[in-house]
Amino acid sequence: MVMTRKIAGFLVALAAFMVLEWINLGFNLADGHPTGFYVVHGILIAVNLVLALVLGAIGLRGLRHARSGRKAPLR
Repeated sequence: MVMTRKIAGFLVALAAFMVLEWINLGFNLADGHPTGFYVVHGILIAVNLVLALVLGAIGLRGLRHARSGRKAPLR
């Protein structure tokens, strides 16, 4: 299976959106919640930021291969 330039661009855009969305959520959490609320949301933010970094890396790798003119197999 080969990643197209369109799919690679989508992955990079999705990763950027995820980073901005979850960082924004982190800053907008209101005070006054129990500690468990912050622990759960902190874990959600951390996991989603890691996923965004992985998707962004895959997308950038696909874009780099698309620019070089050769087909990049998905692994």
